[in-house]
Amino acid sequence: MRRATSLLPALAAVALLVTGCGSERAGSQGGGNGMSSPVPVTDPGTDGVRITGLTLPSPTGAAGVSAAYEVTNDSTETLTYTVLFDFTTATGEVMTNLHQTVRDVGPGRTVRGTVDMPPPAPGTADVTRVRVAEVTSVPAAEAPAEPGDCPRSGIRVTADRGDAAMGLRVVGLWLENCGTSAYQVDGYPRLTLLDDDREPVDGVRILRGSGGITTAVTGIDEPPRPVTLKPGDRARASLVWRNTVEAGTAVDVPHVRVRARTGAPPVTVSPHLDLGTTGKLGVGPWRAEEDRPE
Repeated sequence: MRRATSLLPALAAVALLVTGCGSERAGSQGGGNGMSSPVPVTDPGTDGVRITGLTLPSPTGAAGVSAAYEVTNDSTETLTYTVLFDFTTATGEVMTNLHQTVRDVGPGRTVRGTVDMPPPAPGTADVTRVRVAEVTSVPAAEAPAEPGDCPRSGIRVTADRGDAAMGLRVVGLWLENCGTSAYQVDGYPRLTLLDDDREPVDGVRILRGSGGITTAVTGIDEPPRPVTLKPGDRARASLVWRNTVEAGTAVDVPHVRVRARTGAPPVTVSPHLDLGTTGKLGVGPWRAEEDRPE
């Protein structure tokens, strides 16, 4: 899988409706409506996801670009997929893109749905193609909660899209108390680095604090202290690394299994850590959101 750059990212949960015979129907996300039937598309697929049809605007401009797709789970466990769709010109230039999440796809099942291009900016070149740019899949039981939903644990764990500058990478892990009781953490998130097959990655040291990687991330080397999150409160922990490539084999970590504290239920996020050949990942302590500088 390659890492795609989101120009206009939007994350949408997909409602599923069982239609029988091993297939399901997913909803659509975007702004198109009133479109004619898609034209069939030959697409070999990417990691179980393929485009099956494409609808382009009518001459009157009454409809937008829409693509039909299907997701097939060939594994032995129920997975939740996040797919990045690129909307491109005939020459392959990406005009916009859209994340869509397909939840709870059982083993051997196929889910079909549609994705609609968001309204384009004025002057945008004509979009004539849609492609699957990136696919991530995690065990459904460990997938981050859908926006607006609260897990039974009362704690929502997510990862942001991060920042990058001069080889330094920073991704934030966010912990939100969406429940009804106070929740306390004291120290660092418990992490397991996972590869594409969701197996543990070897050869990477997880260091508490910056580990000498940088001094540019405020608070990462401060000692941990108890953080009590009241309902609605959030905390953040930073992941830092450099993607320097020198001698050796570069390491890519597509998934991170996160436990907010010892014994907490795991949540697998997919920040795609391109660790280069450094073999080091720095992890900061949980800090309450109000403790962070502006």
